[in-house]
Amino acid sequence: MSKYKYSPLLTSFLFISLCGCVIGPKGETPPLPAHTDYRNTPLKHTAGQDSKDSALRRQDIIQGLDIPGKWWEVFKNPQLNSLIEQALANNHDLKAMQEGLKVAWEQRRVEGAALYPTISAQFIPSRNKTSKALSNVPYENQWLYNLHTAQLNIGYVPDLWGGERQAIRAAAAQANIQRFQLEATALTLISNIVNGAITEASFRAQIAAKQALIAQQKEILSVTEKQQKLGDQSKLDSLMQQNALAQLEADLPPLQRDLAQTRNQLATLAGMTPNQDLPVFTLDDFTLPEKMPLSLPSALLEQRPDIRAAQEQIHAAAAEVGIAIANRLPNLQLSAMPGQIVGHMSQMFKTGYGNWDLMATITQPIFQGGSLLHAQRAAKKQLHQATETYKSTVLSAVGDVSDSLHAIQYDSEALLAEQKSLDTAQKSYKIALARKKLGDISQIELLAAQSAVAQSQLSFVQAKAVRFSDSVGLFQALGGGWWHRNDLGLPPEEAKRLSTSLAPW
Repeated sequence: MSKYKYSPLLTSFLFISLCGCVIGPKGETPPLPAHTDYRNTPLKHTAGQDSKDSALRRQDIIQGLDIPGKWWEVFKNPQLNSLIEQALANNHDLKAMQEGLKVAWEQRRVEGAALYPTISAQFIPSRNKTSKALSNVPYENQWLYNLHTAQLNIGYVPDLWGGERQAIRAAAAQANIQRFQLEATALTLISNIVNGAITEASFRAQIAAKQALIAQQKEILSVTEKQQKLGDQSKLDSLMQQNALAQLEADLPPLQRDLAQTRNQLATLAGMTPNQDLPVFTLDDFTLPEKMPLSLPSALLEQRPDIRAAQEQIHAAAAEVGIAIANRLPNLQLSAMPGQIVGHMSQMFKTGYGNWDLMATITQPIFQGGSLLHAQRAAKKQLHQATETYKSTVLSAVGDVSDSLHAIQYDSEALLAEQKSLDTAQKSYKIALARKKLGDISQIELLAAQSAVAQSQLSFVQAKAVRFSDSVGLFQALGGGWWHRNDLGLPPEEAKRLSTSLAPW
């Protein structure tokens, strides 16, 4: 029979440490509310007509159609594709997010170090003198002597209640939050560039229409002033025409300013300075996609970076609850200190000079002023907060898709109305031109009809740009296909290793 007897308490601690108990909530995300959908009646297609202009054609909404990683290529604009690739490679905000993700992965491995024993070495040379009052037997017949101590300090804290593993899970969740924030940054970057290019094209078309309108109004003013001299027009007519022309000319500088600022923004997004060359975008360079994807609301939970980040926030909060619970339970710490103490270095590593200590320490928090209890309560409240934030994020995401669908539907109808107005103005101008040749109307009336065409063209250009932006908005609202794209700034194999490994090297 062994002379050593182990208490049931110590045996229980050893058993728990081997079994790897993990306490705390799992951090499950709430289900999607029942009967969630984007609309009462599904949108199958937009308004449209057969036309050489793609913006006027019907768009089919295909439910379940996957979103490509490079969804911007559906607009068939090579210059836009090149600018986005340049931005993904050079944008400094995106690079900062990529470095932040690497920091979060390393922090996870910092937490993972708690699963390993700690080992440190120390060497202590000393010069000593023993008092005769303490010992009548001197060391090696000398009261003054040297000692050389070489020692290892080995410590291990078994993760009895899973607190350390919960800390690793919390750090992993924080890293995932950083990852999905990176994806959101990339999606916003891409969407801003596409919208910026469309906006630039719209401004260019508006400036051209406005300049044409100003030229026509100048012609009308010239005719009015000539007729005034002949007595056919009053001074008031001339002043009213001058006022109309001045208002049009006042509208031009703000458009030119907005165009310049839009190009500056595109340069910044692409990681360039404003003086560097940028491609020039016009609306004719864009093709409106004929088929648009529409994901199910349940798929949206996996596609939206903000929803995925909210999910990970729940996981992190649940892990914090587990940590808070573990901090209130008994803790076991094991330590060993093997070493040697010699009087001369030549005696090092020889038999007879070794010494060691083995210790086990069990600690049970008893009273800390209620701090541990309140920390646990606070962690549970944070979990409830994260859950409510997740629900709100889901509703906002569904609302974003709904808004995009309504925009695509009604703006397509608005564009057709603007096209009809433009067609009417052009027909009126043709009639006015024919009547002018017959002498039925004056030059001013003809120029007025021409101005109506220019004004309709201006409204049409604005509505056309909105149609392109609506498609961008739907791609963005559905998550932007990041799962088919690598925005992490390093190869997938390396990203997987950094995000999953707990190796101490």
